[in-house]
Amino acid sequence: MLYSMTGFGRAEAAINGRQVVVEVKSLNGKQFDMTTKLPPVLRPYELDIRSLLNTILMRGTIDLMVNIKQEGASKPMTVNTGLAVYYYQSMQQIAQQLQIPEENILSTLMRMPEVVGADQDVMPEQEWAEVKTVIEAAARKLMEHRKNEGEALYKDLIQRINTIESLLEDILPLEKQRTERIRTKLNQWLEDMAGKEKIDPNRFEQEMIYYLERMDFTEEKTRLKQHCIYFSETIAVQDVTAGRKLGFILQEIGREINTLGSKANHAEIQQIVINMKDELEKAKEQVLNIL
Repeated sequence: MLYSMTGFGRAEAAINGRQVVVEVKSLNGKQFDMTTKLPPVLRPYELDIRSLLNTILMRGTIDLMVNIKQEGASKPMTVNTGLAVYYYQSMQQIAQQLQIPEENILSTLMRMPEVVGADQDVMPEQEWAEVKTVIEAAARKLMEHRKNEGEALYKDLIQRINTIESLLEDILPLEKQRTERIRTKLNQWLEDMAGKEKIDPNRFEQEMIYYLERMDFTEEKTRLKQHCIYFSETIAVQDVTAGRKLGFILQEIGREINTLGSKANHAEIQQIVINMKDELEKAKEQVLNIL
């Protein structure tokens, strides 16, 4: 079963009077690369979070957001008295200079940066353990999303490889025609250059055999067929991280297709090779989306 690189997961829970909401999404990426948006109380656990998601998600560009809200009116807080006094003295001085009433200074003061803050700088271990399960649940949902996307990728890639194999079969009836065209073309070229009466038929056959051996692409066809079979076998294996291996196999398929094209010397076979390359490029694009 294939897993797509892209996905989204969300989970939430109420933990000790806090509403915890976790959202995680992933995009294509060669390695594991994660950006986080965490509340201050979770900052000390950031390395643990990265390790957890790296284990579950393995690869991709990961974006994590954790939002924690205190429920009700029981939110613990502290007031930075020293900073509040400093702000108040400054505001009072400005109000007196501008002859502005001072009645609303207190409400403005409580909204100033860092005057009021959470009572806890670090979430207790017990609460963190519960938050961790919510993060893990969101990551598992993302993997489920990846799996669903992977099913569509599987069907598309199998179709691409089957099309390449079918195009390879289309070459077979053209090979005899290709040989005759090469023979006729070479014979005509020699007649034009030296004259028909100067051509030694035996020597011509020897040179023709040598030339056709160099133009023969039987080995390339065999290897291309085997690579396609190997691709289909690999994609069917229950391997979560099959993307890199499938990419390597497609590189080998591309080499054989390119060699076929360079040796073709036949317009219809060249057209078939072009269609193969088109299917191959589409397959490569899809493999980039695979975990």
